[in-house]
Amino acid sequence: MNTTPADTNGKIVASAISLFSKRWYSSVSVAEICREAGVSNGIFYRYFLNKESLIRHILEDVITRIGIALEGVQGKTSVERLGTMASILVAFAAEQKERVIVFREGQYRFFEFEHRLAELYRRTLSKALGRSVGMPEYLFAIGGIRFAGVRSALYGSHISLPALGDMLANGIFPGLAWDSEKVFGITVTPPPLSLEENARERLLRSGKRLFGERGFHEVNIHEITDAADLSVGSFYKYFPGKEAFYSELIDVAGRQVRHFITANLSSGLNRLEREMQGIYLFGIFLSIDRWCYNIVREGEFVVPDKAREYYAAFERGYLKLGTDGLNAAKLESDPDHESTALQFLLGISHYYGIELLFDGFGRGSRAVVEGIGTYLSRGLQE
Repeated sequence: MNTTPADTNGKIVASAISLFSKRWYSSVSVAEICREAGVSNGIFYRYFLNKESLIRHILEDVITRIGIALEGVQGKTSVERLGTMASILVAFAAEQKERVIVFREGQYRFFEFEHRLAELYRRTLSKALGRSVGMPEYLFAIGGIRFAGVRSALYGSHISLPALGDMLANGIFPGLAWDSEKVFGITVTPPPLSLEENARERLLRSGKRLFGERGFHEVNIHEITDAADLSVGSFYKYFPGKEAFYSELIDVAGRQVRHFITANLSSGLNRLEREMQGIYLFGIFLSIDRWCYNIVREGEFVVPDKAREYYAAFERGYLKLGTDGLNAAKLESDPDHESTALQFLLGISHYYGIELLFDGFGRGSRAVVEGIGTYLSRGLQE
């Protein structure tokens, strides 16, 4: 049986998706992709200029596939269309796990693809609602759905499609009002500066900057110790290797973010105001320390167990707040309503951070959070 060019191309792409979904893009070589595909290295270059052109091809294909899937959004009312949109995106994540993982890597490295996908989602959301939508609607609806769907597909988080549809239509904290001055009229205390760092702290500070700027696989231990003005022996006094060091950076990043938000949260806020102020403070923290989020995002592929613990710590924080402000009737009738709300809220903050870091809101971050607050209170239906 003759092998066609399309067959060979398909083998290379399938091999790359399989490898990229298990390991970080930078750690996979063209030779490994070819071995997995059963083709020679020379054959690879007949189809792709290099490894980057291959992953770009995959990212393009993912966007095309999602676009085709979203053509199935239907319903007589905006509520029905929002529900089918959520169902489609959750199903896509479940059915295309490897492609979703690769795209999550790609959105970090090649942000233009994330930007294009976001535009596709905004057009779809606009069509579902019958009106134009902006960043607040996008982050509320698509951020919530995407994160919930991915967490369900990849990590087994419990989500309810009826709950997702209800939250999109009616909000998560229905009927709660918020006071703008209470949410935004705050004086922020920045993270403390350490004036007398010990050797371990100097290594962590240098490593965060280098990894944040260049990525895990582009930085070696010698560069970290040189930047900290220490010997390589000092590194191994505290850390058994580069991965363990990176894991510690994620732990530190998580503690720093949580401490900053907790230390600056106002007292006397209702559940909606607390959520809004938390998102706003998260954005402020990222403006102070952008490397923190880069470390965590890449950590999802370098040390995935540690990155999962980063998000699990935030989940535990949400669970401590209980069900205050959530729809009591929905909680009683749907056992997965609370866990769905938790993933939805984490998703809003997650994609808020991505947009803020890589695209920026300028001076509009407050307006974006205000819009999110409006939809958390009443949903998207008019």
